Amino acid sequence: MPEVVLDSKIARRHFERAAASYAKASRIEAEIGSRMLERLDYIKQVPRRVLDAGSGPPQRVLRKRYPDADVVALDFALAMLRMGKKKFFERNPPKAVCADLARLPFAAGAFDLVWSNMALHWAADPQAALREIHRVLAVDGLLMFSTLGPDTLGELRKAAGGRVHAFADMHDLGDLLLHAGFAEPVMDMERITLVYADGPALLADLRASGQTCALAAPAGAPPRGLSGRAFLAALQAELAALKLAAGGKLPVSYEVVYGHAWKAAPKRSADGRSIVRFS
Repeated sequence: MPEVVLDSKIARRHFERAAASYAKASRIEAEIGSRMLERLDYIKQVPRRVLDAGSGPPQRVLRKRYPDADVVALDFALAMLRMGKKKFFERNPPKAVCADLARLPFAAGAFDLVWSNMALHWAADPQAALREIHRVLAVDGLLMFSTLGPDTLGELRKAAGGRVHAFADMHDLGDLLLHAGFAEPVMDMERITLVYADGPALLADLRASGQTCALAAPAGAPPRGLSGRAFLAALQAELAALKLAAGGKLPVSYEVVYGHAWKAAPKRSADGRSIVRFS
């Protein structure tokens, strides 16, 4: 696992500022969300209670797929949830809750399905987030998620040095699922390349979607980020060189990791006694 260096407060501020522009700039999230929906075709379970964990502006896709379900949209940026209220005027929109993935304000066993599209990599402590998701899932409930892998934004990382997030490897995430108590985790990965006109277009897209640097600074140091005129000038020069080497367009790589896992019936009671079930 990469060292946890995310500052969730910084990340929240970035997404708060990007709430109005997020929908138009978050093309990769929208595409991955549609691919995740296709994967639900193989799931026969029809959930009664659904948590959209890290929803951004609340989407209608889960409500449309499960019209009779009670859907809750959760995000750590309140402005994102408010954009969802402005967007939807239909009856029975998703309920909106502002909270952190690592501290979910729900009772144990509250949901039959937890869906998390491109949000887990913004958790400062993914293990804590997965434990909380496991807690709020009912027995036999399903977690389905997508997140980013270590080869994501490799071009930007090369140009920016250490000022780009490190993302968890697919196999590490599988181990985290097991440690959190999930059963039968299934992981797979694909690579997607977006092509930009140039470096400024890439950086503008990242800012508009809230995906700018939220790395925690060392103790006593000022906040880190893609800022400062000298740094930005050097970054633009590096991106221009990458564009030239690629033939006039700037390719940007995303390693997308998909996973799903079930919450099995507990083998021990809360006081440590073994549970034996008879058919």
